[in-house]
Amino acid sequence: MSECTHDCGSCSVECSSRDNGIQKAAPHYMSNIKKVIAVVSGKGGVGKSLVTSLLAVASQRKGYSTAILDADITGPSIPKIFGVHEKAQGTDDSIFPCLSENDIEIMSINLLMEDETAPVIWRGPVIAGTVTQFWSDVAWGDVDYMFVDMPPGTGDVPLTVFQSLPVDGIIVVTTPQDMVKMIVTKAVKMAEMMDIPIIGLVENMSYIKCPDCGKEIKLFGESHVDEIAAEHGLEVLAKLPIDPMTATLCDGGKIEIINEENVPSFDKVFNK
Repeated sequence: MSECTHDCGSCSVECSSRDNGIQKAAPHYMSNIKKVIAVVSGKGGVGKSLVTSLLAVASQRKGYSTAILDADITGPSIPKIFGVHEKAQGTDDSIFPCLSENDIEIMSINLLMEDETAPVIWRGPVIAGTVTQFWSDVAWGDVDYMFVDMPPGTGDVPLTVFQSLPVDGIIVVTTPQDMVKMIVTKAVKMAEMMDIPIIGLVENMSYIKCPDCGKEIKLFGESHVDEIAAEHGLEVLAKLPIDPMTATLCDGGKIEIINEENVPSFDKVFNK
């Protein structure tokens, strides 16, 4: 094979210029992270940040020390969902994550910028490098479960996370429309190519419940998540409704006070 002429940091191809692939990035010397779970999808707008937040809330309520690494550099929403607006502090060799009301550790680009509404206009390699720094330069301490809120698609950042972080598994988020079947399949196939275990699927926006009669109204048509899961031999972890109260809590930074019945147990995640 001829010598490669591209940047191996943004490529999954094995070639002679690489020694058994890219090495995992070393965590910060003050970090002890037991499980890393990435929340992904092949497209945007399906609710990855909501699912990441609910997973973190469920983890914390089960008594696990919990952290969120917000890898969506150009569209960070985790700090707003948890009502965290102060800036991350640091020393010469460490950045310290911010804490939510219930002590969930959070690191996001918005916690490092003076103006959290300012756009991040960076090229892919710079964005990917920032995500790696969130792993290696942040002093996370002892963490039982870290959830990585991924940007949509199968580009630089997902590739960097899969190659550089010790990801124990991924959760794929989808919605009921038939058109997302192809998008989910792309995400699943990428995980398989990168040899990352797939924990299961979460369908968001499955239905909305009528406040008067309790009937479940399927705004986006019949669900296809079960057939997608069966096709790939995966489990469906949860089917989340469209819930105006949950949306209100996210907008107000109060997701941690969500009612217990609105948070899936995600037992299959924590029993892996």
